Amino acid sequence: MNEETFNLSIRKFLKMVGVNSQREIEQAVAKAVAAGTIAGADTLAASMTLRIGALRLEVEFDGEIHLE
Repeated sequence: MNEETFNLSIRKFLKMVGVNSQREIEQAVAKAVAAGTIAGADTLAASMTLRIGALRLEVEFDGEIHLE
């Protein structure tokens, strides 16, 4: 295993996940605010699950997203 290739690949994957997740969250929040489903000052509970089937890895991350 090449450690440098491995680490770069992990970083690339996490960057892709981060950028795409942020875009999806921003769009969903904008839509919910426009529809009146949430207020602009809410705190949203959030969770993210990381799965790598070949490693039988499944880890859940929990947190909050503050809108104000």
